[in-house]
Amino acid sequence: MTSPIAREESGSRPASTISRETIDAAEKHLRDILSIAIEHAAPHAALVVSDTRCDLAVALTEAYQRSLPTATFIDFDAVSQDAILAAFAGLEPGDLVILIQSTNFRLEAFRIRIELFKRGLKVIEHPHLSRMNDQQAVYYVESLAYDPAYYRGVGQALKARIDRASFGVIDSDGERLVFASPFEPAKLNIGDYSEMNNVGGQFPIGEVFTEAQDLEAVNGRVRIFVFGDTAFQVNQPAHPITLVITKGRVTDVVDSTPEFDQVLANIRADEGEVWLRELGFGMNRAFTQQRTVSDIGTYERMCGIHLSLGAKHGVYNKAIIKRANARYHVDVFAVTQAVYLDDDLVYDNGAWQV
Repeated sequence: MTSPIAREESGSRPASTISRETIDAAEKHLRDILSIAIEHAAPHAALVVSDTRCDLAVALTEAYQRSLPTATFIDFDAVSQDAILAAFAGLEPGDLVILIQSTNFRLEAFRIRIELFKRGLKVIEHPHLSRMNDQQAVYYVESLAYDPAYYRGVGQALKARIDRASFGVIDSDGERLVFASPFEPAKLNIGDYSEMNNVGGQFPIGEVFTEAQDLEAVNGRVRIFVFGDTAFQVNQPAHPITLVITKGRVTDVVDSTPEFDQVLANIRADEGEVWLRELGFGMNRAFTQQRTVSDIGTYERMCGIHLSLGAKHGVYNKAIIKRANARYHVDVFAVTQAVYLDDDLVYDNGAWQV
């Protein structure tokens, strides 16, 4: 009897409506990710778990089939959860698991990426692909391009500059948001795992993030052009919304929308006030203010500044924040003319200047 888990031929999957040119580009980008960022090579095995519920998932699966001809491919919807868990169990530390998800795979209480990392496995996740169709799928594929000189060079330079800064300023089309505080040690998501416990994560990549050491030292105004709505999707209002920040909290909003008002109301209902926490330096040049995708977790890598609203930020602990009450981390994206760290201009004309 043939096992339902086997190396599938590419012809056994539905054809994607995404162009052959785009799939060819995906293959090139994934080969670079696999060899340069993940450093996957024989004799280590690769296991790809995917579904066929959207065109982008089908296209990425084909691109991986070309890039990893000896890998094992599993259709998530065609086998039992026990069979998938058994396939994971058969892997050795240093092997690779790739998850291509139209939504987000659930395996009962099994927290997939966390558990795989615990086993010493490398992981590449592509979640929520069904949120991105047509031109957005093309943007997504472009966002997978891995330029190690850019990501590692600019990323490390940004981290070094953030870590030694005593303050920072965002020029938001005439409005100014001032971080009158040094920053927490910056974290990197640049495809360099040499100093990390785990290899891999959610793709696309491209981000350096931090927050003020003193959250209450953040004051001013910032204009946002996109926010994550209650469905975790990109919401782009007709006109930018201005946030008024006082002692690290949103105290007023100008030109809001009903959808954004709902986001703030939800946070206030559960947390009492709306903190501003993360300061994210997005690096992925495939996404801009004009080139957007619907999935907020993907668009978070957009080249520019994003901030988070709500008390939740698991990376940095603050005595002023009670973690038990912190429930929200809502990404918002700043209209950004310039960014200064101390007196140095580090972002101008849509690009990082380090």
